[in-house]
Amino acid sequence: MSRAGKYPVEIKNGVTVAVVGNALEIKGPKGTLKVALDTKNAGLVDVKIEGAQVVVTPKDPEDKVTRAMWGTMTRLIKQAVIGVSEGFAIDMGMKGVGFKAAVKGKDLVLVAGYSHDVIMPIPAGLTVEIGALPTEFTVRGIDKNLVGQFADKIRKVRKPEPYKGKGIFYKTEKIRRKEGKKK
Repeated sequence: MSRAGKYPVEIKNGVTVAVVGNALEIKGPKGTLKVALDTKNAGLVDVKIEGAQVVVTPKDPEDKVTRAMWGTMTRLIKQAVIGVSEGFAIDMGMKGVGFKAAVKGKDLVLVAGYSHDVIMPIPAGLTVEIGALPTEFTVRGIDKNLVGQFADKIRKVRKPEPYKGKGIFYKTEKIRRKEGKKK
């Protein structure tokens, strides 16, 4: 049985939730997000707005796929409520000789040890903020999935290597270091 699905999603102050067509529309101070209710598996659960809560209930509590979708839908709605009220951010860093990041217009320009600069267009709805050092930056947005995907795409430009620790990494990530060759 789903533990995530059992608890209703609390609607925070300043956030409105409404069913619009086949989607749950969540509006807040940072923007608007929609959670689709008409996908193949989303039809396995009922979504109701009761006061200041969104309650998700399974149509068939004995079915394994229905129980899985119960928790998934609850978490998707909760992430949308947090996103429109607070937003999501991933702190990233770079380590290496000459490595740096810069934002030029709507592009993120990375100097990551290649013979050329890597230019990545920043998706709509996201912002990239450069920190005090040019090797530190933060990816921000209201959609947790989009923030995570873009941060992963940035990290794949130059993954951290275990011998010198050079590369692009998440600030929360622990890079496992290896000892080099011995004579």
